[in-house]
Amino acid sequence: MSERNSVLTSARERPAIEVRELDAPSVTKWNEFVATSPEATFYHRSEWKTVIERVFGHSTHYLLAEAEGKIEGVLPLGHIRSRLFGNALISTPFCVYGGVAASSTGARLALEEAAEALAQRLGVDYLEHRDQLKGGADWPSKDLYVTFKKKIDPDPDDNLRAIPRRQRAMVRKGIKAGLESQLDDDVDRFFEAYAQSVHNLGTPVFSKKLFITLREVFGRDCEILTVTKDDRVVGSVLSFYFRDQILPYYGGGTKEARAVAGNDFMYWEVMRRACERGVRLFDYGRSKRGTGAFSFKKNWGFEPKPLPYKYRLVKAKDIPNVSPLNPKYRIFVNMWKRLPFSLSKILGPPISRNLG
Repeated sequence: MSERNSVLTSARERPAIEVRELDAPSVTKWNEFVATSPEATFYHRSEWKTVIERVFGHSTHYLLAEAEGKIEGVLPLGHIRSRLFGNALISTPFCVYGGVAASSTGARLALEEAAEALAQRLGVDYLEHRDQLKGGADWPSKDLYVTFKKKIDPDPDDNLRAIPRRQRAMVRKGIKAGLESQLDDDVDRFFEAYAQSVHNLGTPVFSKKLFITLREVFGRDCEILTVTKDDRVVGSVLSFYFRDQILPYYGGGTKEARAVAGNDFMYWEVMRRACERGVRLFDYGRSKRGTGAFSFKKNWGFEPKPLPYKYRLVKAKDIPNVSPLNPKYRIFVNMWKRLPFSLSKILGPPISRNLG
C-alpha cells in the first residue's frame, strides 16, 4: 500500500467526532471527564449549568465532543443578554476559568467551531473563552486578570512560615486578637459579611439564592468558613474543593475585620483546614491588576499568573471592558458605595445577574 493510501486509510479509521449539547443521561459522563481532564477546572462541572439557569435565569449551551460514545472534550457556555453590559456567549459566566477542556486536538477544534457557529446564530456581540493557557493565536485577548496559585505543604507550620514576614505578622495578630473560625451549615452569616464587603467596594451584591444553590448542588465540595470575635462575625468565605485543590471564591469582612486582621486570619484558616484535609494546592482565584485584592494576594507570597482570556468578536468591534475599573462605570461605583446597605441588598441582585 502506498504512503498516501495508508494515510487515507488511517484517517477513515479515526472515529468521527460529534458535538452536541449536554443532556441528562450524559451528566455523569461529563463530570467524570472533568474530574480526570488536566485542562478541566471546577468551573467546568455540569452543576454550574443549574446555577446559571436557576439563579440568574440565563440560557446555557453545554457542548460536549464525543467519538463512539466517549467524551473527548467539553465546553460550558452561558448566554448573557443585557442592555447595560451587552450580549455575550461566555465560558464560563460567573466563573474565573472556562474554555475548552479536551483530550484531543480534533475535539478542541470541533468545540471551538461549534461555539463560533452558535455565537453567529445567536447574534451575540462576542464569544469569550476564559482560558488559563494561551491558544487560538488569531483570537484577540486582553491582559487584565491574573490568577494566584501555590502548593500547600503537608505541614501546617511550614505553610505559616512560608507566608512573608509582614503578612505572617498579620495572621498572628488575628490569632492574638482571639479570632476563631467555624464551618457554617447555612449561608446567613456568610451573606451578611460578603454583602457588606462588596457594598464597600461599590459592587452590586449577588442574591442570597446564589449561595444557597451553590451549597445545594455542590454539597461537601462547597464549604463556608466564618471568623468571629466574641461571637461577632468578623468575616466569612465560601470555598470550593476540586481534586487536590481549595478555591476560596466568595468572601468578605465586616468593618471590624481590618482592626483585628480578620481577612488574613480567615484565609490562613482556610489554608490550615485544607492542609489537614489533605489538599495540596491553594487557588487564590482571579484578581485585576492594580487592585487591592491583587496586592493582598501578592503579599502572601503568591506569584501572579496572567489569564489570557480570548475573544471572538461577532458584532462588537472591540474587546469588551465591563470592569469596575473602567472610567465609564466610575460614577456608578461611587454612587453605589453611598447607597444604604439595606437598599443595596434589594437593588443589587437584578444588576449583578448580568455581570457574568
